[in-house]
Amino acid sequence: MSNHNTLAGATGTRDYFLKEEPHVENGTALGFWLYLMSDCLIFAALFATYGALGRNYAGGAGGAELFDLSLVAINTALLLFSSITFGFAMLAKQKGSVKGTVVWLIITGLFGAGFLGVELYEFHHLIHVGAGPQSSAAMSAFFALVGTHGLHVTFGLVWLVVLLLQIGKHGLTRENNRRLMCLSMFWHFLDVVWIGVFSFVYLIGVL
Repeated sequence: MSNHNTLAGATGTRDYFLKEEPHVENGTALGFWLYLMSDCLIFAALFATYGALGRNYAGGAGGAELFDLSLVAINTALLLFSSITFGFAMLAKQKGSVKGTVVWLIITGLFGAGFLGVELYEFHHLIHVGAGPQSSAAMSAFFALVGTHGLHVTFGLVWLVVLLLQIGKHGLTRENNRRLMCLSMFWHFLDVVWIGVFSFVYLIGVL
């Protein structure tokens, strides 16, 4: 078997290990780009739905009365700062610094958790004033779009915590570097989507 080495143990059993990396070079990156494109289709459908229904408040309060732009600006800053700190984590990874990578990833996670906290507060406030997802077509579309983005951020945070544990245990191995690259693409993608949400939903919504 040309692609395998065979070792005989003391018990007579045989172990096999691969001599070469099983992943095709750049194969993971290509696959993840395909996933992100499929995610783009999901968000495109949600943006289109909000575009069609975003003014149908069923006679209730509109975006100008419901949306607190100062709160949304704080939330936007938290997510944008998390993107910057993730960039610093990638720079630390390029230098081979496990400690620097972990520290910047933790800071990124804190910013992301802060973003989710503010978003949950906004959802609670809207539901409390009677502008929940069942109140109108516009709010149904709003909660679907913003909630889907928040769910993606939640998944990103879970992925980040798992990756932190992997880096802490195994260091900056080839596998962890590949996972970190994919998470970086995912996180920056969510930033780009949020800029669209901020502009299309909140800014236009208050006009």
